Amino acid sequence: MSPNSRYATCAGYEIHYTEWGAQDAPVVIAWHGLARTGRDMDELAAHLAPRWRVVCPDTLGRGLSQWSRRPQDEYCLSFYARIAADLFDQLGIAQAHWVGTSMGGAIGTVCAAGLFEPQLKGRIRSLLLNDNAPQLADAALARIKAYAGQPPAFDTVRELEAFFRQVYQPYGWLSDAQWRRLTETSTRRLGDGRVTPHYDPAMVQQFTHHDNDYRIWEHYDALDIPVLCLRGAESDLVLPQTTAAMQLRGPGARGQLQVLEVQDCGHAPALNVTGQLQTVEAFLLAAERS
Repeated sequence: MSPNSRYATCAGYEIHYTEWGAQDAPVVIAWHGLARTGRDMDELAAHLAPRWRVVCPDTLGRGLSQWSRRPQDEYCLSFYARIAADLFDQLGIAQAHWVGTSMGGAIGTVCAAGLFEPQLKGRIRSLLLNDNAPQLADAALARIKAYAGQPPAFDTVRELEAFFRQVYQPYGWLSDAQWRRLTETSTRRLGDGRVTPHYDPAMVQQFTHHDNDYRIWEHYDALDIPVLCLRGAESDLVLPQTTAAMQLRGPGARGQLQVLEVQDCGHAPALNVTGQLQTVEAFLLAAERS
């Protein structure tokens, strides 16, 4: 099954998304990580599409979505939540389940909590955090900020693919075809003809102008829905002590949290192999029945 490529105007910006499955099926929002694009969710969306309507946005400043005109103010979780709220309304989504990798999980958390966008409260039925948590390790954040703010440029797409294979090795196993598609769906050419990752480098201002934007315990504590945290067993971003703390508060204290470790992965599992896909679908089906 192939996706439909579509555009919507959200919070004054053109936002690109791919859409899979039937329009009348239960909805899953699949939101990508910090420096990635919605096409990272292709395997997951294709797996879910026979039963679900899957919407995979490109965040503002990533992929084919428009870049921010005010990067200091708009590359932050509160503005991403505003974009998500507009996307729900424009696509006529009354309720949805949310699968978010890394940053996409944080966006899902603040959307489901409803503290930034109260109109979203109650509209997200379940939340899957793919190697994301209400508090992230400082050392790993510093590493991400270092490479995300200064994306490299290469003469050839094959050189860029080699870079992606190195920096995203913690994703776990990808086939050669998947690495090639990951590269080709997240590449843009510069004015001098070289290629670079397909995002606005200014999005790193989320870290330099919004201190502790990813410390979102208040939002996590407000969740009253099923939550599944998939932690890469070798992740340096989501630490075991953080998932332990999650069990003691918010949905964890209410018995609504599951934490599963994904072996042979760090930050973050690619959600592209059978075991991972089946785990996601089983969680969604259980949440849909509840």
